[in-house]
Parts: sequence; C-alpha cells; structure tokens
Amino acid sequence: MKTWFSTYNLLFLSVGLLALSSCKTTYYQSTVSNKQMIAINNSIVEDTAISNYINPYRTQLEAKMNEVIGISTENMIHNRNLPESLLSNFFVDAMMGIGRKIDPEVDFSMATKDGIRSNIKAGDITVGTIFEFMPFENLFVVLELKGSDVLRLADFIAESNGQPIGNAQILIKDKKLQDFKIAGKNIDPNKTYKLITYDFIANGGDHVRGLENPVKKTTSTQLVREGLIDYIQGISKSGKKIESKLDGRVKIIQ
Repeated sequence: MKTWFSTYNLLFLSVGLLALSSCKTTYYQSTVSNKQMIAINNSIVEDTAISNYINPYRTQLEAKMNEVIGISTENMIHNRNLPESLLSNFFVDAMMGIGRKIDPEVDFSMATKDGIRSNIKAGDITVGTIFEFMPFENLFVVLELKGSDVLRLADFIAESNGQPIGNAQILIKDKKLQDFKIAGKNIDPNKTYKLITYDFIANGGDHVRGLENPVKKTTSTQLVREGLIDYIQGISKSGKKIESKLDGRVKIIQ
C-alpha cells in the first residue's frame, strides 16, 4: 500500500519553511518582552542556504502534486447549502467502492458536507487536487450498526438538512425524517447494517449521532486520501473518466 503523505511529509515541511523564509505578505507578531511589532515581509533577505537545501524537495513535491491521476467530465463544486451535489455524490460513491474492498458486506456510506474542502474541476485531476479535497489524515472505518442506530443516524441527517450518503435514500421535511432506505429497502430495527465512513465521523466529529455504540468497529490502515487516489487511478486505468450524477438520494420536500 502506498502511503502518500508519509512519503512526502518531509517535502511539505521543507516547502513550508521556504515559504516562511521568502514570504511576501506582511504579517506582524509582538515579542513577549516589549510588545514590539515586527513586520515579516520581502524586506527580509532570503537565507539562500535554506532555500538551496529545500529547492530539490520542492521540485519533487511539485512533480508529485502535479501528477495526473484521472479526468473529470465536469465541474464538481462544493456547496454546503445543497442537500446533494455532484461532488458529495462522487465522494460517497467512491467510498462505497473503496468500502466494499475493505468489507464486501458494506451496505452504505456517509460523509459530512463540512468534511469536503474543495472542488474538483472539469479536466485533469491531480494528486494535489485530492490533497486539497481531503487534507486531513483520516482513516476509513467500517461500523456495524443496529437498525435502530441507523435510524438515529438518519434523524441526524434530516436535522442537519441532509448529508452525503451512498447506496441510501432519505426524504426530509422541515428537518424531520420522513423516510430512509438502504438499497431501496426500509430499515429493520432488528437487523444490523455496515457503514463505511472515516474515523473523524466515527469518533463523534461534526456532532453525528447514531454511531456511538456500534456492534463492531473496524478501522482500516488506509487514509481516505490514499483510497481516493487509488480509486480514481483504477477508473482511469480502465479507460473511463470520473463522472457523477444527481439522483435525488437526499430529497427535501416542502
């Protein structure tokens, strides 16, 4: 398994140091002793020893970040105000594909709108695109949930006016749950269902409810970002482009 961030962690740190040593934006910081304001801008002479040391790493980093891993057929724009978007559907559908490689019995996927951090534009998708899309060190998690807890999760999704879900459909009115299905079927409170998500959500992030007491919890060693890169590369190698569609999986009625 490739560990993208581990491999390039030093490169990011090095480039960050270079950015600080040659910053052109003016910032001010007060000293502890006399509260003097010191401008950090391009009037400070760049330390060539540092920049000469960092430049080879920066070149490697830029080459890796600019590596094309796929092509998107259209702009997928991030919009937290929409209950469903091309971008959110792409994300959770990708999670379904990745999740079923981790556990073939995964039933549905879920993310949060706040967890998505950038757009995927039409055209080339690079490694850097995915680092911007998912900048966090999150790991995939498979949760086996009681049906009753799945319904609690559905209540949360409704109260938050919709969240990204894959292989599931939800109907919301006035932020109240009207209906929730997985693969077109109603939830049986006495059955268990497997959810693919990531550790931030599984551990209570974004105030998600219904995940506190899973029947079983399996944390993958794969970062979400790594999984997305591999997923896109897999589609590209099959000769296909990255696509998404709106299908009414998150529907809000008046």
